[in-house]
Amino acid sequence: MTSNDSYTIQDKTKVFGGLQLAVSHSSSACHCDMRFSIYLPPMEKGRKVPVLYWLSGLTCNDENFLVKAGAQRHAAGHGIAIVCPDTSPRGEGVPDAPGNAWDLGLGAGFYVNATQAPWSTHYRMYDYVTRELPGFVERHFPIEPDCRAIAGHSMGGHGALTLALKNPGRYRSVSAFAPICAPSQCPWGEKAFTAYLGDDRARWREYDSCALIPAARERLPLLVDQGEADAFLREQLMPERLEAACKEAGHPLTLRMQPGYDHSYYFIATFIGDHFEHHARALKGKT
Repeated sequence: MTSNDSYTIQDKTKVFGGLQLAVSHSSSACHCDMRFSIYLPPMEKGRKVPVLYWLSGLTCNDENFLVKAGAQRHAAGHGIAIVCPDTSPRGEGVPDAPGNAWDLGLGAGFYVNATQAPWSTHYRMYDYVTRELPGFVERHFPIEPDCRAIAGHSMGGHGALTLALKNPGRYRSVSAFAPICAPSQCPWGEKAFTAYLGDDRARWREYDSCALIPAARERLPLLVDQGEADAFLREQLMPERLEAACKEAGHPLTLRMQPGYDHSYYFIATFIGDHFEHHARALKGKT
């Protein structure tokens, strides 16, 4: 599919004085139409605002976070836009997992550039999120260029951490809720990386936070919240490995283990205000 700059606003809603939009456009990275949601806070005409990119988790799409987390209230208060891409390419011709498995294929792009058939044509979420989508958003919406933060949940937390670590200078701040910290060493990551990247585990390390931290060229402070009652904590998320990697490398990490909280959007909604404070300090301090 040939990329162009046309787009369609599929939905528009006023919330906390700002506008919530659902947008579809043609993606050259993913070779299909992609959809993202964007929240624009109240602002004076002609003004541009910083932006937080939010990456959602397995089975989610561009809407879940903005519907469930109560994030617009905080974004409006801080004057920060929110952009939520979909979690995978979708549409006619885009492959899905055999048996429609929920942890691979549609809704499970893992924010990597797939190298293996049949995924490699469309599953280019790394390029889409780090390059194509920001460029598109900054051309068409009142977004301050090069004033970005990134955050996410679960698979999206993995995405936020790895994209920030791999792209020094691109983001001013990063945070995550219940991230998949060591995808090369957990069942979700092993399944996805084998399918998308093949059997060479050296390629897997290119998208593994714990493997990226020792050689990180930018020591961007990491804020991570993790519920202690999360059913996926031990087998899939492994925050202790992230903590150990940061300690060994001297990488700044605030890991907050939250007693009684699980993996849900109730958990995210409880602490999302703290994350906006974290990002606002970095974004507003340099604008």
